[in-house]
Amino acid sequence: MVFRHPVLIFITEKHGNHFAYIQTFSSRTLSKYTLFHGQEEKSVIQNFTASVDRKFISLMSLSSDGCVYETLIPIHPRDPDENQRVVRSLLLKTVVAGNARSGVALTVLDQDHVAVLGPPLPASKECLSIWNTKFQTLQTSRELPQGTSGQLWYFGENLFMLHGKFLTVIPYKCEVSSLAGALGKLKHSQDPGTHTVPHFVNWETSRGCGFGSQNSEQSKRILRRRKIEVNVPPPAFEQLLSTIKKDSEKDIEVELCKFLAVKRTPDFHTIVGDIVLELLGRHTTEPSFYPRNSLMQLIQTHVLSYSLCPGLMEVALEKTDVQMLQLCLQQFPDIPESITCACLKIFLSISDDSLQETEINMESVSDCSDPVQEKMDEQTEILQNGFNADEQNCDSCDRKLNQKPQDAAEETTSCPVVPKRAALLNAILHSAYSEMFLLPHLKDIPAQHVTLFLQYLYFLYLKCSENATMTLPGLHPPTLNQIMDWICLLLDANFTVVVMIPEAKRLLLSLYKFVKSQICICSELNKIEVSFRELQKLNQEKNNRELYSIEVLELF
Repeated sequence: MVFRHPVLIFITEKHGNHFAYIQTFSSRTLSKYTLFHGQEEKSVIQNFTASVDRKFISLMSLSSDGCVYETLIPIHPRDPDENQRVVRSLLLKTVVAGNARSGVALTVLDQDHVAVLGPPLPASKECLSIWNTKFQTLQTSRELPQGTSGQLWYFGENLFMLHGKFLTVIPYKCEVSSLAGALGKLKHSQDPGTHTVPHFVNWETSRGCGFGSQNSEQSKRILRRRKIEVNVPPPAFEQLLSTIKKDSEKDIEVELCKFLAVKRTPDFHTIVGDIVLELLGRHTTEPSFYPRNSLMQLIQTHVLSYSLCPGLMEVALEKTDVQMLQLCLQQFPDIPESITCACLKIFLSISDDSLQETEINMESVSDCSDPVQEKMDEQTEILQNGFNADEQNCDSCDRKLNQKPQDAAEETTSCPVVPKRAALLNAILHSAYSEMFLLPHLKDIPAQHVTLFLQYLYFLYLKCSENATMTLPGLHPPTLNQIMDWICLLLDANFTVVVMIPEAKRLLLSLYKFVKSQICICSELNKIEVSFRELQKLNQEKNNRELYSIEVLELF
């Protein structure tokens, strides 16, 4: 039976003497032990670990002389209040360099194995070593060139440590301790053609013993051979690069189709990025050269990002290629806020005639057509949310809105932009951004474009409010959170300008009234919820009327 109650252990030092304090929470007792050295020379404890069984606590300490000592402490002492003395016995000798002052750690893996973190030699780098304490042999080790913080944990057959600036997780499973296994001569019954699984499991490669000490040279050769194989460019890539430098756009498209038909390699995304850079480089030297079809085909491989092909979106902005910009906004996860805002300016300023001639992805747009009069009347009722504006205690803003009900109905029911422009603006709403970096660029948008974008966002907000799920129809529509976030962003960046424009001011008043009505609806729904709770309580009391209970009152 294993001791399962938690135990708290801490070690102190005073005038060269070390003391161990054991706090057992089962008996709520604190015991003090003086740790005596088994040899004459003094050493300082740099790190310690412990394991608990039914009768004893095995306290292992890593000292400044590079040795590991073990101290057996009884779980149930005879006299907990008395300062007891225990002796440290040598367990492992010189597992780390004696002059190591930092970066050393020790942890128990099982009853026969410990993991030690530290440099094995004075001039060597830090290593992670697995030792067999039963036979005092080194099982395996791994060098850590980036250094560690001297912290090591073991949980769930995984070793955790800080290697450089990263938390490294190394799966390790201890084998059954035996003399043959400790000497590395354990024979495994396996089928021909199979290989032995190493102690350390390499998550990056499916074979090879990258962490083992016995097969390190073989694993290095395997990794070098793989690296050479990966870095060799395919023949289709070389042919495509030579075609890009001198041939026409049609020839480039033919070679590009051949390249994309070849099986993809692990570095396919970097190769595609190099192809885009080659195309952009030729465009820089020859401004008339603009291989739009090839660039669109490369973007649709879904492996590119803004950092892999810098300059691509700048060229699309220069050419006012809104289709390519929309595709980049949908595919690239790392677009700078300045580029996003530049795309927004073009999407708002481009004429409707130019959009009619452009092919745009319309998946995010459900319906932006002009509604009939019945829809207008229905939307007017939705705007009121079941409340009579005359009966509400509305302020002067509401009275100004009621003066022009027809204009308000038109603003709330008809989409202020054509469907293709709406699809482009939806791509902006879906893009990732940081508010701190986006706000300065939003201030440069002209006031009339800000008003148009606010009108479209207000239209989407009203569309979301038409159903209980607060969502828009379509395949990839903007979410309510995205709509509200962009409304707040535009108002934060351009509020002082927007309030000076009469059209935008009316829009803000309409938005204010609608939000206020939504708050009233939520308040009424809250009252209904409370009423239903009371009815539910009455129903429960009615069902429990035939039952009885016996209560015992204790009088003091």
